[in-house]
Amino acid sequence: MPENTAAPQTAPPTGAVVAVPRRWWRLTVLAPTVLTDNSETSVLSTLFASIRQTLGLSLGALGILQATSRIVGVICGPLWISLAQRWGRRRVLVASGTWMATATALCAAAQNYAQLLTLFALASIGAAAGQPVIHDIIADLFDENSRGRAVGWLYGGVTIVGSLLTPVIAQVAGAPGGWRTGFLILAALMLLSALLVLFLYEEPTAGAGDGLLAQAAPAHPRLDRAVVAALFRSRTFTLMVVQRLISGHLLAGTFAVVFLVDTYGFTTQTAALIAVPSGLGYFLGTVAGGILTDRVHRAHPWHGRVTLLQLAQLLYAAAAFLGTQIDWGSIMVFAALFGVMAFFQGLNPGINRPLVMAVTLPELRGPAFAVLISIAEALAYAIFALGAGALGEAIGLQTVFLWVLVVLMAANAAFCGLLHLTYPADVRAVRSEIDRRNSAAVH
Repeated sequence: MPENTAAPQTAPPTGAVVAVPRRWWRLTVLAPTVLTDNSETSVLSTLFASIRQTLGLSLGALGILQATSRIVGVICGPLWISLAQRWGRRRVLVASGTWMATATALCAAAQNYAQLLTLFALASIGAAAGQPVIHDIIADLFDENSRGRAVGWLYGGVTIVGSLLTPVIAQVAGAPGGWRTGFLILAALMLLSALLVLFLYEEPTAGAGDGLLAQAAPAHPRLDRAVVAALFRSRTFTLMVVQRLISGHLLAGTFAVVFLVDTYGFTTQTAALIAVPSGLGYFLGTVAGGILTDRVHRAHPWHGRVTLLQLAQLLYAAAAFLGTQIDWGSIMVFAALFGVMAFFQGLNPGINRPLVMAVTLPELRGPAFAVLISIAEALAYAIFALGAGALGEAIGLQTVFLWVLVVLMAANAAFCGLLHLTYPADVRAVRSEIDRRNSAAVH
């Protein structure tokens, strides 16, 4: 199996283009892992109407299932990162994918809610590994001027495939017991993604994307209090954690189908039609966001990404108001508006992931994404899912969407303005340290 590809032995200038060999191929191999990790919760949302009928569940049960998945991620995401630093990232991705496939297949055999909740929580243990580990890898594969495009194409490609998969699974769910078949299909895809990583993935050297010399690459530290304290010494990273905690758009994908069924009276099969334009919108958003971010960053390296991040949140809030607060009567209009919402949401990965990579040292990026995605984002998602499930039954999902997708996201845009005060200094500090390490390694 492929081994590590060493970094160059001569240091390029900090911020220069660094072309790690076969970087796009390596990213492509990882894409199915991201697809199956992301599909775990979205497929559950699509299948839930059928599950609810079979097991006699309330809307709140979906919120509990989704929240449980995220809470498991809070605990297990950092643990997977620690194992990746000890055993290697490929082994962890293979192990987590195999675990997830097994537990997801067992979900198909659940006979009651308690069994489903337990098995889904077990599947979530494996799902917690993918995003923090893969974002750590992306930072090693791509330089500062191309990370936006890398993240954009990764999430865009994954989303367009996922949007095609969702209606297929929704049709399967329409048959008696079809939700069980849906879980089995997802489990097979998870196992396939693990096998692709096992046989085709090539591990890059830590810091290769930054031009860090192989001999200057530090050992990955254990994820402990000292590492977490080092991360939060970056004011930009601290602000980004808070920003993810108040990112209400995380809720939209989970409850969109149920929202259209309960609020506007569409059938599950009809409501699921929003998946294609939503997927297309997110795809275009991630790709456009990645390309635009890289171009704006090259032209305005100190404030470009932050300004784009603010615009993405504000435009999402405006689109969410149109898409959730007005009864358009036609699923085609709702589908188009949810596609616009997804476009503005899709801008985010190509902006916020490279932004975090730019203010953290190579050895801290895995822990950084464990904190940002596995802990902060997961906690936010759990809180939103539990709150929406409970409040949705009390006051209706339309009111919940107004406050979370519209009001909170507008406030998020204003909060991001604080990054203009911290981002330039934190980027300079990271670049200076990489230059210092390279200089020390060659003298």
